[in-house]
Parts: sequence; structure tokens; C-alpha cells
Amino acid sequence: MSQKEDTTIRFSGLKPGSYAYPFTLTDEFFEEWKNDEIRGGKVEIEAKMERMEHMLMFTFALQGEVTTMCDRCLGDLVVPIEGEEHLCVRFSDTETTDDEDVVVLPESAFEIDLAQWLYEYVAVRIPMQHVHPDGECDPEVTKYIVDEDEVKEKDDDEIDPRWEALKKLK
Repeated sequence: MSQKEDTTIRFSGLKPGSYAYPFTLTDEFFEEWKNDEIRGGKVEIEAKMERMEHMLMFTFALQGEVTTMCDRCLGDLVVPIEGEEHLCVRFSDTETTDDEDVVVLPESAFEIDLAQWLYEYVAVRIPMQHVHPDGECDPEVTKYIVDEDEVKEKDDDEIDPRWEALKKLK
């Protein structure tokens, strides 16, 4: 059974009230998405569902870490993941919505697969720039990286002789 199947909640027959569902997203879950951004990880998610007559309200508490690629040395980088998200699910056969935090399901729906939302909630918590702290990148790779500040300092020290001739015209 895939982990995506483990993220399905069957709400049919549940009375109005609060319910809790723990999820653990592991390497297997992230591999199924075939995305190079997240190479693996382990994220614990506590989902709390408030069942109402024509609506489900979810609150997701995320805690864990994922492995991604360092932008500088291309090595594995472990990024902590933490936060809280909300999702509203309404039941309607006619209504639609453009709000990304609101999902409309048909009245006949009896379950919801949360895999897509859980993956996205983890993915948006990865910083835009992910690099190791100074000194922790792979030294075999970083020896080939050119430091832009050093190049600029060298350029500032060396004055093009053509400019030097122009300075004399003042």
C-alpha cells in the first residue's frame, strides 16, 4: 500500500465533532511525487478535523525535516519543517471556488485524499535558497566556486590603462 493511500480520510458516517488523525510522511511518500526538490525526509503531521453538517475544517500541525539539495555544493541538505496550515472542505453539487484554502466536494463524497495538500504544505516550508551554513559544504566541490567579492576586489585594484589615460585629461 502506498503512503498516498494512507492519507485518505473516510468521513462518511462520522457524527459532527472533532477527530484527530496522525500522519507520518517518510522517504517513500516523497519518492512517489518524483520531485527533485524534496529527496526524502520524515515529517509528523497531526491533523485535526472538525466535522460539521456541510463542511469539514482541517488544521494540520507539521513537525519534522526533509532532505533537499544544497544550491552551492549540490550535496544533501537537511531542512527543518515546522508550522500549521488550515483547509476548509465544503460539500456542494453546484458551487465552485477559486480560494486555495477551500475545497468543494460533491454532496455524494464519502472520503478525501489529503496527500496533495500534505505534500504542498511541506514543500512551501522549504526556503527559496537552501545552502549549508558556512564551512559545511563539500570541500571537493567548493574549491571550484569563485568568490564574487574576491573577483571584485581584484578588479578594483587593477585599473585599465585606457581609463588611466582618460584621467589625465581632467
